[in-house]
Amino acid sequence: MKQKRIYPESGVELSPFISKHYDRVLATASMGHYPRAIKLAIKDMGIQPGDQILDLGCGTGSNTQLMAAHLNDKGSIMGLDISEQMARQFEKRFLNDNNITFQNIRVDQPFQLNKKFNKIFIGFVIHGFPHEVRQIVIQNALNHLEEGGSFYILDFSEFEMKSMPFHHRAIFKAIECKYAFDFIERDWKAILEEQGFKDFSEHFYLKKYMRLLKANK
Repeated sequence: MKQKRIYPESGVELSPFISKHYDRVLATASMGHYPRAIKLAIKDMGIQPGDQILDLGCGTGSNTQLMAAHLNDKGSIMGLDISEQMARQFEKRFLNDNNITFQNIRVDQPFQLNKKFNKIFIGFVIHGFPHEVRQIVIQNALNHLEEGGSFYILDFSEFEMKSMPFHHRAIFKAIECKYAFDFIERDWKAILEEQGFKDFSEHFYLKKYMRLLKANK
């Protein structure tokens, strides 16, 4: 049975087949560049052994696994996602790790976990929502961060489509949804600042088309 999409024009809601093979599809489509860039971005988060991390839209847990490698037995990660296929892969990946947990929760609606985290991460998810929904995601992050905690958005950078080389532009137009075109044109530091974040820093990857943006509460 085909799952009804919440946002029909979004690219972050995946078919069951793509969800099942998500990590392999990304690696193949990017000729290995995307996984390497993700590893660099996770390293640039400066994760400490005892960090308490919330992974919004965690998918199969591949990014979670990279973060978990920096933790000791006092650190923990909670992943949130609504894909049943990805949830099964996530839970299988961390079957014997009690410090890594999963909850079937939509990140695009207000939620309450009754727990605060010192780091919150969202990787290539927020660009796929309408802008008013992105504001909800940001507010969820703010509500679940400790004072002084950091929110990390790993996603596309801000750039003009016309500045991209033709072949990059053609690929971007072919695979991305309409919300991504809106995402790259917005000033994300200003948006985050309006919602209460401050002290921004950033790292760039993949010819500066991909960015890890850090904002503190």
